[in-house]
Amino acid sequence: MAVSTMDSESSRTPQPAPALTKGSYSLLSARALGARLGTQGKHYFCGSVAAFTNIVVTFPIQKVLFRQQLHGVLATEAVQQLQRDGLRNLYRGLLPPLLQKSTTVAIMFGLYEDFSRVLLDRAAGSGIPELATRSFAAALAGTAEAVLTPFERVQTLLQDHRHHGRFKNTVHTFRTLVTEHGVRECYRGLMPILIRNGPSNVLFFGLRGPIKEQLPEVDSRAGHMASDFVCGGLLGAALGIMFYPLNVVKSRAQSQVGGAFQPCRQVLLTVWRERGGSVAMLFRGATLNYHRSLLSWGIINATYELLLKELS
Repeated sequence: MAVSTMDSESSRTPQPAPALTKGSYSLLSARALGARLGTQGKHYFCGSVAAFTNIVVTFPIQKVLFRQQLHGVLATEAVQQLQRDGLRNLYRGLLPPLLQKSTTVAIMFGLYEDFSRVLLDRAAGSGIPELATRSFAAALAGTAEAVLTPFERVQTLLQDHRHHGRFKNTVHTFRTLVTEHGVRECYRGLMPILIRNGPSNVLFFGLRGPIKEQLPEVDSRAGHMASDFVCGGLLGAALGIMFYPLNVVKSRAQSQVGGAFQPCRQVLLTVWRERGGSVAMLFRGATLNYHRSLLSWGIINATYELLLKELS
């Protein structure tokens, strides 16, 4: 904090501080926070806040999508299920994704920047292409996110209406799983998450810049926000469709409590048979997932970039 020297007149008569006007005060606060967070800490903070904002806005849509993935029903039937559950249960299961997504997106952006910096320093002069180094950094960050699989596990159980009577809340679900089945049960569905996270991170960070370069040039804050929203939204939506079957496998595996851990291939074959060997049925809910991802990753990318600029 800067300390200014005041003359005797100003010490006797309080003077209005220009920095405390509404706009300049916000800018000063943002820059002060950015200085406290440091160069690398800003990426974690911005990622976390961006994910928090997204989850609060899109959670009801995610819940409809989850019911479609789990039961293979139409969106109208999924909405009717939520209506029968009542408004009281609409945000049931919010805490796990709020904690999980806020943390994983912070890890996603923060670790990507950290790994990129370290690996680029190590690879300097080695002839390794920067693209390859950054791709490896993105894959490492995605793999690290998987440590938070238990949050996705608990979210799945709390959103599944078949478990409403058994699990009361986030803490109770964690305690029940660990007490009755051990810590390993919290990591059911880990493999599809690992297979999904690494490649999706590589594509997201690798294509984010090139896609934005293809959009019309802008010079206003609103224009940059719109470009970042479109860039993140289109990329997130495309990746959501690409990895949709893995999310179906994850949801099915994590809806089970106890029993043997089945390989991804076995779970996928089970779902395939139950849905009559139909690709359309396997991708049931993919349309809603596309629109939800478009909105979610648009919000995340635009919020992240805006905050990063404000804190710089």
